[in-house]
Amino acid sequence: MKKLLATVIASAALLSPVAQADLTEDLQNICTIVKNNDKGELRKKMRGVKDDYRMRLGDFYEGVSCGGQSLIRYAMANGANDVGAYMVGQMGKSDLSKPEGDGMTLQQWADSNGFLASETGKELLDRLN
Repeated sequence: MKKLLATVIASAALLSPVAQADLTEDLQNICTIVKNNDKGELRKKMRGVKDDYRMRLGDFYEGVSCGGQSLIRYAMANGANDVGAYMVGQMGKSDLSKPEGDGMTLQQWADSNGFLASETGKELLDRLN
């Protein structure tokens, strides 16, 4: 039993970096997809990540940065409202309410940058309320 447990732990340790590297590779062009407001391609990408890694958007959202911004901020800044609203709908309220790297929540950032009136901003407000 101890040998089996040791084998399982060793296998998991060896596969973990590979899985992380593969996930990074699979998410490589997500910023381009968001910038181009390609909702269909984003859905396809997220479905692949869900199937391959059993991860939702909220599971990898914090680890992805596009030009120093989170995915939803990047979508708002680039006018990618279809993709932005879709991502807001895929995230949990608690994830949307978390302060990001600069200490501001999405709502605070959107408000201070004039994006609350956008489709993504409206979807964010609806989701949070």
